[in-house]
Amino acid sequence: MPNITVKKRSKRIRKKLKKVNANRYRLSVNRSLKNISAQIIDDTNSLTLVSASSSRVKSDVKMKKTDLSVKIAEILAKKALDKKITTVYFDRGGYKYHGRIKIFAETLRKNGLNF
Repeated sequence: MPNITVKKRSKRIRKKLKKVNANRYRLSVNRSLKNISAQIIDDTNSLTLVSASSSRVKSDVKMKKTDLSVKIAEILAKKALDKKITTVYFDRGGYKYHGRIKIFAETLRKNGLNF
């Protein structure tokens, strides 16, 4: 899939989400072949409030990508709840809602974030 198509899709998704959810923070997800990262962003002030990345988590045991997604989601949810952030809107960033993205979202919901 060309990179231009992914960028167009992510811009289209983000534009629709910003119209609907003006009073919540945005949870943006980015994944690569090896890592996954996410951040909670305040769009009105253009400020990142909370972030978590698998590239910064050191592990002696080699983990599956899905297990890594679960771990990062738990870390992000804990940080968000510490800052009293409970409702966000989920910006999947042009990725389809399946696989690691779906597992990531479900883990966030289990740990107390609402979207």
